[in-house]
Amino acid sequence: MVRAGKLLVIRRSATVVAPLAYCFPGGGIEGDESEEAALVRELREELNVEVQPLCRLWQSETPWEVELAWWMAELPPHVEPLPNPHEVHSCAWQSIEEMLALEGLLDSNRQFLAALERGEFRLEGRPPSAADGTAD
Repeated sequence: MVRAGKLLVIRRSATVVAPLAYCFPGGGIEGDESEEAALVRELREELNVEVQPLCRLWQSETPWEVELAWWMAELPPHVEPLPNPHEVHSCAWQSIEEMLALEGLLDSNRQFLAALERGEFRLEGRPPSAADGTAD
């Protein structure tokens, strides 16, 4: 999600996998759930928000062979995420540079940001520098 040219990043709670790491919100697919349904459910669980999936941006695989799907989602402009403390310690809107400076940013997120900077995909169908916060 993008707002005013910044991306939404969370810091995981101390009680989940990769405790207190920084990353984009999201999570795993349950059962026969679609990627879109998993995105909606995970953001509802983690941040108490309702989002509209827009498009799959990118995919990658972790060194331990977990397939990751990276999605763009729309968050209404008047809605602010409210972290579920069982899953999310905190959240913030950050620039790519601010995210890359975070100690504890998950490697998969660094790879996503590097691919974005290389122009392998666009946010909102526009170049990353053109993100104006009208859609997430």
